[in-house]
Amino acid sequence: MARKIESPCIGVCRLEGELCVGCGRNMEEISRWGAMKHPERKATRERAAKRLEKRAR
Repeated sequence: MARKIESPCIGVCRLEGELCVGCGRNMEEISRWGAMKHPERKATRERAAKRLEKRAR
């Protein structure tokens, strides 16, 4: 059985434009997190991580 995918939230909940500066998710991803199934959560975490990486450059 696949392990639970934890939320990428780090408690720094501040939006700049469309994205949270703490976790890299957009508002839709944040609001839908609880209803997402494992594959969607995994993809969301990966997209969010890429956004944060791009932002750090």
